[in-house]
Amino acid sequence: MKDILKNLNKAFENKIRLGIMSALVVNDFMDFTTLKELLDCTDGNLASHLKSLENSGYITFQKEFLDRKPHTNYAVTDAGKTAFVAHIKAIEQLLG
Repeated sequence: MKDILKNLNKAFENKIRLGIMSALVVNDFMDFTTLKELLDCTDGNLASHLKSLENSGYITFQKEFLDRKPHTNYAVTDAGKTAFVAHIKAIEQLLG
């Protein structure tokens, strides 16, 4: 049991971060507005969780302007995908 628990990643304990990673692992990228609507959270709340995942090296972003409005896309990094898959496998083992 102790071995399973050590594979749980604290970066994904929050449901919003878990949702962000779940969405980005199955999509090449997602924009801020789509993530906000999908996760039903505020701009500030989403931004802080995205920043946390970015600081961990699990996601990356690209900013551009569309019709003079900022548009930010987020994508999971290889390290993020590896860490997230390990986290999900640990949860599956814990439940199994």
